[in-house]
Amino acid sequence: MSPCSLLPVILGIPVFLPDSKTESIKNPRQSLLREKRGWTGHSFYVPEESNISYYYVGQIKSDLDDGSEFFQYRLLGDGAESTFVIDERTGEIYAIKKLDREEQSLYTLRAQVIDTITGRAVEPESEFVIRVTDINDNEPKFLDEPYEAMVPEMSPEGTFVIRVTASDADDPSTGNHARLLYSLLQGQPYFSIEPTTGIIRISSEMDRELQDEYLVLIQAKDMLGQPGALSGTTSVLIKLSDVNDNKPIFKETFYRLTVSELAPIGTYIGKITAYDNDIGENAEMEYSVEDDSQTFGIVTNNETQEGLVQLKKKVDYELQNHYRIIARVRNPHVSEKLRIYHTEAAKAIIKVLVNDEDEPPVFLLSYYIFEIFEESPLGSAVGMVSAIDPDAKKSPIGYSVTDTRRFSIDDNGTIITAHPLDRELSAWYNFTISATEKYNMQQISTVPVYVRILDINDHAPEFPEHYEPYVCENADTGQIIQVISAVDKDKSEEVHHFYYNLSVEDTNSSFIIMNNLDNTASIVTSKSGFNLQEEPVFYLRILISDNGVPSLTGTCTLTIYVCDCDGNDDNQACDNKGFIKSLAFKTQVAIASLIGMMLIFGLVFLIFVLKQRRKQSLFPEKGEDYRENIFRYDDEGGGEEDTDAFDIVELRSRTFLRQPRARKVPSEDIRSLYRQSLQVGPESALFRKFILEKLHEANTDPCAPPFDSLQTYAFEGMGSLAGSLSSLESAGSEQDENFDYLNELGPRFQRLACLFGPAMPTNQ
Repeated sequence: MSPCSLLPVILGIPVFLPDSKTESIKNPRQSLLREKRGWTGHSFYVPEESNISYYYVGQIKSDLDDGSEFFQYRLLGDGAESTFVIDERTGEIYAIKKLDREEQSLYTLRAQVIDTITGRAVEPESEFVIRVTDINDNEPKFLDEPYEAMVPEMSPEGTFVIRVTASDADDPSTGNHARLLYSLLQGQPYFSIEPTTGIIRISSEMDRELQDEYLVLIQAKDMLGQPGALSGTTSVLIKLSDVNDNKPIFKETFYRLTVSELAPIGTYIGKITAYDNDIGENAEMEYSVEDDSQTFGIVTNNETQEGLVQLKKKVDYELQNHYRIIARVRNPHVSEKLRIYHTEAAKAIIKVLVNDEDEPPVFLLSYYIFEIFEESPLGSAVGMVSAIDPDAKKSPIGYSVTDTRRFSIDDNGTIITAHPLDRELSAWYNFTISATEKYNMQQISTVPVYVRILDINDHAPEFPEHYEPYVCENADTGQIIQVISAVDKDKSEEVHHFYYNLSVEDTNSSFIIMNNLDNTASIVTSKSGFNLQEEPVFYLRILISDNGVPSLTGTCTLTIYVCDCDGNDDNQACDNKGFIKSLAFKTQVAIASLIGMMLIFGLVFLIFVLKQRRKQSLFPEKGEDYRENIFRYDDEGGGEEDTDAFDIVELRSRTFLRQPRARKVPSEDIRSLYRQSLQVGPESALFRKFILEKLHEANTDPCAPPFDSLQTYAFEGMGSLAGSLSSLESAGSEQDENFDYLNELGPRFQRLACLFGPAMPTNQ
C-alpha cells in the first residue's frame, strides 16, 4: 500500500478500495453480500461550552463508500439527532448544541450505511465514542457551610481552629483545572490558613473580654492560582470560649449598712455586689467577711451573685453602736494554671451602724435558783431577782410572779413566801417572774425561777408496812418472831439511821427488841410458853428514833397474836395457821357484831314494851346513869325452882366457859372458832377481882334488889378489843329464876355474850 493510501486512515476518513467501488457500481446488489472491509473514525473529541451552532465533530466513512448516491449514512445511539447529527452523504458529524462535560462527558454512538435502493444496511453498524473535553468553567465551592468554630481565649499561637474544604467540578485530569489553593481574605493577624489543606490556626493570643468572636473570610482558587483561575469564598465564625483569667471586683469599695439592736439573729441587713468579666462558672463568686467579733457574715446569692450581709450575733446599741468589717470576694473555680490571675482577692469596707431601740428589761441572770427550808414562816424571803432597762432612759421596773398562791414579790424583786411549804408535798417549785417597764408597759421580760425546798426533821420514823406477827403457844425464849424496819419521810443529808426501843410500859413485856445494826430490829420472845385463852393478843409499843437534828422519835404499836401451833412447833406452820385463824376470827367478829347489834336493838325494844306495862321501875336510881347497860325485867322469879337455871357461884371462879351441852358439831373448825371467841374478853384476873367485889357488896348491902332480879354491871377492861363488858349479878344465896329465854336464843346468843362480856354459864 502506498503512502498516499495510508493518509485517509491516519486522518480517520473511511476509504473504499477502487476495485470494490467498480464492482459495487456494476452490481450494487452483489455488494451486500461482500464481507465488511472496515470503518474509519472510531473516537472523537468535542470541547464543552462551544458557542458554534453546528460544531464539526468529525467524519465517519465506510470503506465501501465510493461516492455513489446509492449510499446513505445514519446515526444511532446516545444523543443522536438531539445532540449530534450526521451528513447522510458525507458522514460528517456535527454537534447541534452546547455541551457540558460536568453534565455528560461521554457519548456512545453507532453509524450505519444504507443502500437507498434496497433500504438495507450495506454492512454491520459501526460504534464510536464522542468525548466532551473539559475547560475550566467551574469555580471551587466550599462544603459544609456555614462554618463555625470555638477556641479558648488566650490560646497560644498555632492552636488548631478548624479545617475548611472546597471542591471543583472540573476534570482533575485535565491540566490544573481542579487543583486548589486556599488563602485568607479576612482574619489577620489573629488567624492563618494552610494553602493546600485549608486548616485555620491561631496566629496571635486573643482576649474574650475584648472581643468574643471573629468572622474570617477564606478564598479557594483553582489552577493553582494561575492567571485565568476561578475562585470561591466562604466565611468562618470563630468564637472565643471563656477561661477564668479575671478575678471578681467590687462595684463599690465602701458600703454603709444599718441594723436594729432588736433584730434577731439571721436577719439580712443589706447586700454588696461584685462583678467578674468572665462568664458562666468562671464568673461564680464567693463572699467572706473579716470580722473579729464574728457578729456578721456574708451569704452568696447563687442566682444574682450578690453578697447578702447577715447578722450572726445579737447587737446592743448601748455596748457598741457601729462596726467596721472588711468583705472579700473570690472565684471558687480556679485551675492551677490560672492561679496567677487570682493572687489576691478583691476587698471592700462595710460600716454597719446599730440603731437604738426601746428594749424590754433585761434580767441579770437567764434563770434563778433559790433554796428555803420547809415550814419557814409566812413572809420569809426566798431570794431576789433583778432586771434593768438597757436603754439610756433607765425606766423603773415592776415585778410580778405567776405562782401567786405560794409566792409573792415586791418592787425590789424580793420573792416572799405566801403559803406554808412542805418538802414532803413538793421538793421543787417552778414559776416565772415578769419584769415590766413602768414608762412603757408593753416592754415585758420574763425569767424562770426554781425554788428548792430544804428538808427539816419534822417527821418521825414509822413502820413501812403493817406487820402481823404471830407467836406459838409453845414458843421458847429467844425466838425471833418478826424483823421490823422503819422509813422516814424526811430527806437526810446522811444515810438514815434508826434506833429501836420498847416503851416504858412494855419493858417488862414478854418480848424484847434487838437492834440488828442495819436499820432493822428483831422482836424476840423473852419467855417460853404463851396461853392463847388467857392472853391471845399482845400490844407492843416500839419507839423508833432517827438521826436527824433534832432527833425525832415515833411510837408504833406492834400487834402480836398467839396462835395454836402444830405438834412439831413449826413456826412457819404457826404463821400459816395464825393467818387463817386471823381471817376466820375477823370474819367471825364482824358477823357476830352485826348479829349482836340486831339482838341488842331487839332487847331494847322488848324492854321498852315491858316498861310500858310496868309503871314502876325496879331501879329508878340507876336508870339514867347506866342507860343502855341496864336491862330491866318485870318477870317474877321462880323461887327455888330457878336455881338450876343460873348458878352465881360459877362467877366466883376464873373466867371460863363451861362445857356446853352435847350437840353435834360438824367440824373441828367450828369448835376452833368457838374457842377463839373467848379471846376478846377482858383480862381474867382483873375481871375476877371486879366480880368478887360486886358480890361482896350485894351480900352485905341490906338495900340490895330482890334475889329474883337481874343485876347488871359495867366494866371497862384493860386492852379489851370489845372496849367494855357487863355481867349478871345476884345474891350469893341460891335463888330460883327462869332463864329460859337464853335457851331460846340458842348457841349463837351465847357466843355473842362471850364476845361482849364474861363467859355466861349454861344450864347443864
